[in-house]
Amino acid sequence: MEQRRRCHDVFWLGLFVIQLIGMGFVLVILGVNRFKKKNRLDIDKYTYRFMENQAGLTEDYWPLYAVAGGVGTALGWSWLLLLGSRAIQMMKVSVHILTTYLAVVSVLCFWAHQFFWGVAFAIGAALHFLYIISVIDRLPFTMLVLQKAVKMVWNLPEVLRVAYATMALVLLWMALWSFGAAGVVASSMGDGGRWWLLGVLSVSLFWTGAVLCNTLHVIVSGTLVRVTIHGSCEAAPTATNSIMKSLQYALTTSFGSICYGSLFTAAIRTLRWEIRGIRSKIGSNECLLCCVDFLFHLVETLVRFFNKYAYVQIGVYGKSFNHSARDAWELFQSTGVEALVAYDCSGAVLLMGTILGGLITGTCSGVWAWIKWSDRAFMIGSTSMLMGMVLVGVAMVVVESAVTSIYICYAEDPLLIQRWDNDFFNQISETLHQRLQHRSSRAREVLTHSHLDARMLENTQI
Repeated sequence: MEQRRRCHDVFWLGLFVIQLIGMGFVLVILGVNRFKKKNRLDIDKYTYRFMENQAGLTEDYWPLYAVAGGVGTALGWSWLLLLGSRAIQMMKVSVHILTTYLAVVSVLCFWAHQFFWGVAFAIGAALHFLYIISVIDRLPFTMLVLQKAVKMVWNLPEVLRVAYATMALVLLWMALWSFGAAGVVASSMGDGGRWWLLGVLSVSLFWTGAVLCNTLHVIVSGTLVRVTIHGSCEAAPTATNSIMKSLQYALTTSFGSICYGSLFTAAIRTLRWEIRGIRSKIGSNECLLCCVDFLFHLVETLVRFFNKYAYVQIGVYGKSFNHSARDAWELFQSTGVEALVAYDCSGAVLLMGTILGGLITGTCSGVWAWIKWSDRAFMIGSTSMLMGMVLVGVAMVVVESAVTSIYICYAEDPLLIQRWDNDFFNQISETLHQRLQHRSSRAREVLTHSHLDARMLENTQI
């Protein structure tokens, strides 16, 4: 862990810095162009062909994004403050309420004649409901892991301070981002042009937010693993020293790897969760099972090179992103812990909390925008939802870092977890034994069916 480190994935670091500087310049231009004066920088002469709406001012819409930033920050800070006492209850609420919330938002969209958003939220509600049904038997174990992860984080207040600082940094970037977004909403371009520009800005916000969240992930997981190895989760000097080392590595030699992984990991993880949920409920439809199996194996191949456990390896050993992801996955497969990781749904549960936080944020800004400018309410509501998801995601990533650290420590040396919490070690070992037995019985069943099918084919030919 303490060997000399060198920088990795420098290309992606350079690309991220260029994107950050370039997008910052564009955001300032877009916001200033309509700040207190319409077309202050005379940009409209380049977009006069697309002018279809009455132009507004940046300060007309910026307060709506300020509400989104305030609500998202309040939700994120509340989550961190209640982490030690009400975290599990909050996760359960996220799991059970999200489907209803999505369905209600879908109905409201149809009522407002926004059929695209109505269909999108309705599909989201249906997919979420089907996913919960498919993994309902896994939730008790998931909640156990999350409870222990919360305990691990709560014993290290230094980690929470870093999370608060990260959230403040995200909020500063969002102040600039919303300034430019408000300038786009206030422009006289048609809806197509404004949606296109907001889409580009949203991709930039997603990548920047993901980089900041994953930087926190590397810092927290690196700290937790070091403290667990030293066997003193409550030792303040050890924790302070570990967090300073993790912070140093995350912001220097490992930052390029964080920028690289932040582009792809979230999308691949979400796709994997959905395919796993569908695959477990297909039944005996062989044609559909064949198609889903093809997608499943494709995604599993991608997961080998893009997974959240890479951030632990980056934080602890300073490897490149793909090297870290491959080593983490091979470690899980060689020890059998991959069966436990596949059974656990903690990442999906935390994502549900993030989406719910984003929906609440988007609803607050969207309702206010609907009262004042109904034609621009969905632009403001959708982008505010993304802002809320990033802010709440900062709080969620603290717990997710603890979960990934637990699995990495258990795979590398189970005695680390036993020394930390013996009861939890017994529970997780028993669950692993059950999952390996389940996989073995499934494999025997598939092998038996294959032999029977082959024998029946021989008899038919005879």
